[in-house]
Amino acid sequence: MRIGVPKEIKKNEYRVALTPRGVEEFTASGHDVFIEKDAGKGSGYSDESYKEAGAIITDIDEVYEKAEMIYKVKEILPPEYAYMKENLIVFTYLHSNGNREMTDVLLNSKVVAIAYEDIEDEYGMFPLLKPMSELAGKGGFIAAINFSQSIHSGNGLMLARVIGVKPATVAIIGAGSAGLGAAELASAMGNRVVILDIDMDKLEEAKFKLPLNVELLYSNRSNLVETLKEADVLINCILWNKNSKGHLIYRDDLKLMKPGSLIVDVACDEKGAIETSRPTSHDQPVYMEEGIQHYVVDNIPAAFPRTATQSLGNITLPYALEIANKGAEKALNENEYLRKGLCFYKGKLTIKETAMKFSIEYTDPKDALGII
Repeated sequence: MRIGVPKEIKKNEYRVALTPRGVEEFTASGHDVFIEKDAGKGSGYSDESYKEAGAIITDIDEVYEKAEMIYKVKEILPPEYAYMKENLIVFTYLHSNGNREMTDVLLNSKVVAIAYEDIEDEYGMFPLLKPMSELAGKGGFIAAINFSQSIHSGNGLMLARVIGVKPATVAIIGAGSAGLGAAELASAMGNRVVILDIDMDKLEEAKFKLPLNVELLYSNRSNLVETLKEADVLINCILWNKNSKGHLIYRDDLKLMKPGSLIVDVACDEKGAIETSRPTSHDQPVYMEEGIQHYVVDNIPAAFPRTATQSLGNITLPYALEIANKGAEKALNENEYLRKGLCFYKGKLTIKETAMKFSIEYTDPKDALGII
């Protein structure tokens, strides 16, 4: 199969889907890899390193012209719409329920699109989200250190243990990969850390992974209100149901928080768990609402592209190789977990959440593939 790796064009996005080591894996299996010039530059990989691994370095037009599968990091953006064509396999993060225009383009072009974020494992978890979630959680705490500084309009607290000074309180909503990543760093720096979650199994797991300066609370309204009052930094790490009309933290709840405290919304769901959240970029990462600073950068791992690219490649490459080795139809037929990630199939929408949000006809992936 011919694999195409374009340079990411999302603002402040420096990751690339494939490392030179990954190219070697593809070429060893008999596949051709076409990589856009400078695609790996932001992650520290030169064109020469890709050539040495066996890739063909070319321009964006030839990448899409030659490719049978496009292997990338972020969603399809407007400048890429014209490259979408029937039967092209697209393997990337898609988040289609957040973009009606892209959804229509992928349907009308009749591509076969598989989203990293929807692939599951045998435990019902999302393995291709996990490494980026951990990086996003840790990067979110690092951002909190930065934007707590008064030179960045913060409250002037150092988020670390200092002799003779009461430690800051870092509250984290969600005990998943992102929440544990944030808590690992926040607790290691000596802060008082509070994690809230409704999943007692996740809290139990967190108990064995984190030190004793991390409090583990069941997330009910009473505990949330008390935590909001105490928090110097609030880090949200839970994805919010796109079809929900409500929020976890409402605008009025911000009045409970200390003036000048900071919200880091790792999940970045606009008007999601946090009513006042709206996505920002690394160029303009923060804004103020109700006297509370908000950091809602929607691609935190892109600030650490070398690490992020290696971590993402480790987990996505086996799936990409399976698709390349077997072809999309056979791979999707044989691997029920990969099939969970199928969002678009030759003009059919095969992801239920997006269909519900945009009132588009939904087709079960099995029916689309003709699996009996």
